[in-house]
Amino acid sequence: MMDGLRPPEPPSGPPSGPPSGPPPQEEPAGPDEAALQRWADANFAACLLAVDPAGCGGVILRAGPGPARDVWMRRLAALLPADAPLRRMPLGIGDDRLLGGLDLAATLKAGRPIALRGVLAEAHGGVLVAAMAERMSGETAARLAGALDRGHIRPERTGVAETAPTRLGLVLLDEGIEAEEAAPAALFDRLAFPIELASFRGPLALDGLPDAEDVADARALLPRVEIPEEAADGLVRAALALGVASLRAPILALRAARAAAALDGREAATMEDCALAARLVLAPRATQLPAEPEPNEPDDEQEPPEDQQDEQEPDEQPEPPPDPDGPTPEEILVEAAKAALPRDLLERLKAGVAPRGPSTAGRKGEGQRSLTRGRPIGARPGAPRPGQRLDVVDTLRAAAPWQPLRRRERSEAAAGAESAPTRVEVRRDDFRIKRFKRARETCTVFVVDASGSSAFNRLAEAKGAVELLLAECYSRRDQVALITFAGRTVDLALPPTRSLARAKKLLAGLPGGGGTPLASAIDAAAEAADGLARRGRTPAVVLMTDGRANIARDGEAAPPRAMEEAAEAARQFAARGHAAILVDISPRARETAAELAQAMRAHYLPLPRADARTLTTAVRGVTGR
Repeated sequence: MMDGLRPPEPPSGPPSGPPSGPPPQEEPAGPDEAALQRWADANFAACLLAVDPAGCGGVILRAGPGPARDVWMRRLAALLPADAPLRRMPLGIGDDRLLGGLDLAATLKAGRPIALRGVLAEAHGGVLVAAMAERMSGETAARLAGALDRGHIRPERTGVAETAPTRLGLVLLDEGIEAEEAAPAALFDRLAFPIELASFRGPLALDGLPDAEDVADARALLPRVEIPEEAADGLVRAALALGVASLRAPILALRAARAAAALDGREAATMEDCALAARLVLAPRATQLPAEPEPNEPDDEQEPPEDQQDEQEPDEQPEPPPDPDGPTPEEILVEAAKAALPRDLLERLKAGVAPRGPSTAGRKGEGQRSLTRGRPIGARPGAPRPGQRLDVVDTLRAAAPWQPLRRRERSEAAAGAESAPTRVEVRRDDFRIKRFKRARETCTVFVVDASGSSAFNRLAEAKGAVELLLAECYSRRDQVALITFAGRTVDLALPPTRSLARAKKLLAGLPGGGGTPLASAIDAAAEAADGLARRGRTPAVVLMTDGRANIARDGEAAPPRAMEEAAEAARQFAARGHAAILVDISPRARETAAELAQAMRAHYLPLPRADARTLTTAVRGVTGR
């Protein structure tokens, strides 16, 4: 009854490369087929989410405020049942409003604890929309992830302990502009549909898609829909072939396939439903290209002997055996996912570069607890001391459940004597002190190997990368430092700074050439990182080297001993726990550099041919900045 209500299939096979020569400039190009397909897939994902909000988990919609996001949100609201709640969660929401807690005004009026429902409980059975998800704190993301996993919450605080169901769908509005700005990884793993509409400028057509009545029928049919065993096995194998490590992804794809089958009015999902789920769920999570199947060669041993061939009659044709080399469910689903990969993502996967993932670290460094300034993170029991701030609301909230008992105690102590009535009795144990969390500054320490004939090219890349990072430090309050090592010396060429003019002046005459005192350079990087950490900053070390040391710590040219000391210095660096990345700058990736990175517990990044912008992007991605 709902046949054909699904987005058109994209063309099979990987996208072709860009045409040769410059593009024509006569008139602006309209939306291409890939953009229109992305819009159709986004709207069909809204239909699948409306059919099974709790099963599919939700949507990560990466798009800024604009017509495309507004039309998509109105489309989703129209598909939900009339009684299904659609709640919005503001950025920086507190635990009391998110999870629920004590209703202070009602409790003081009634004289007994009155529970307050949180936003998660209010959105049960519907959809919760979170704005500016790229700026969501890790604590809020963890609470949302726990509510999605368990399907209920039980806030036990201030005398209230009630279990509230939270089976809902979550829509994260990701308004990030830079590549490193993304929704929390914990929620990316639990939501089925990552949607990219940030650059969509095409027509906002909604023709041929299911309407609210179709979605309501599918919602009623969904409990009876089954998935064939071979289709489920194919989705799991397709996820493995695409490099999707999380087991939640194929589970979400199975639920999306069931919802697609219900939209078509069928009680059994088909390979077409699973292919659609692979496109919408698995393709955005791909981290590698699947291995190409080996070409099948004819097997001469399978030919019948010549005497048997002569015995066959001329007109007799043998029946063709079943084709064992036909496409398997895994191959069908992998091809469907590959067809949905954007062209730039496919090129990046071919080059061995992983796609952009959700950021797991803040852009302003690690958090630092404070009692005076920063972002509020709740309160703790205790009497206020000089320099600390009393949280009046939390103090009253802690005192409210005890008011009936305290009034009784006061009446019994008064023994009938008249006393002025006390509205709220607050005792020392009720006091709550405000707590804050302020971001620590981040300082990236570049440690550059300036030795050898190829050092001049690498120094130019390091200079460009430092200048590009400094250009962004004004808004993030980050700092950059540069340590160079060559010959028998290790120099701090650029102390931690945010001054772009000073950095350019110092970088202009940076020399190069000589031996490689690698152990001394690692020691200097560790000392610099320790000093930054003691001053309240978050250090990140970027070591650019080929991993070949030939100058020992005492300045003697002894390559074997220099390599041993470099390995020892790397292990000592790892024991300090600083974040680090080792960039292999040799023309070909070397095993010595990879082993050194493993000893340092640093990310290993081979960049045989990298310009300044490529290096800067790689450093930002690996360090979470």
